[in-house]
Amino acid sequence: MASNFEREAYGLTVLQNGHPDIRKLRKATGTASLHGNKLWNSTYLLMDYLSEFPPEKNARILEIGCGWGLAGIYCAKEFGATVTALDADGSVFPYLEHHAKLNGVEVTTWERRYEQVRKEDLANFDLVIGADVCFWDSMVKPLYNLTKRAHDCGVRVVLTDPGRPPFRELGEMAFLKLGALCENWFTAPPYDANGLLLDTANDGVA
Repeated sequence: MASNFEREAYGLTVLQNGHPDIRKLRKATGTASLHGNKLWNSTYLLMDYLSEFPPEKNARILEIGCGWGLAGIYCAKEFGATVTALDADGSVFPYLEHHAKLNGVEVTTWERRYEQVRKEDLANFDLVIGADVCFWDSMVKPLYNLTKRAHDCGVRVVLTDPGRPPFRELGEMAFLKLGALCENWFTAPPYDANGLLLDTANDGVA
């Protein structure tokens, strides 16, 4: 049954890989590369953290490395945010669009690499979010540079990760150079996710 491959999380309906809709999308579009092939647990960390330290109502939010885009969809549904979802791999967008429609919101997609996001682009947003976006050493520098560009524009950045070494390096750089908060975060059952968060607002409040 399809219900065996669905779950409710933070007010969202999330389809799992075995769901008929996801299998149909995979058959039509292929499997996404760059690990954008499912909902990663750090998304739960991000949604949980934002539920406690939310953006302003109707904020303009950019989700980077969006994959299936559940964090952005959560912000659109929960906070009335205008959300743009960015990923270097456009093949993730059908999965994102399907989840957005399923949850009754609209999200704009944007195929772009981190290095290509300019300061002028970031100035159009109030908040940048991302979950599980720093999993290779080669990602540390471009993500730090993006974070700094956003910070220089007065744009808050909130990122979460299971605690991989590249993210720890990113968090340390952001702490030392930007005064960002970088600390442990965990969710209660049934999600049982734990890891690290980075918030350039420092006190958790935009």
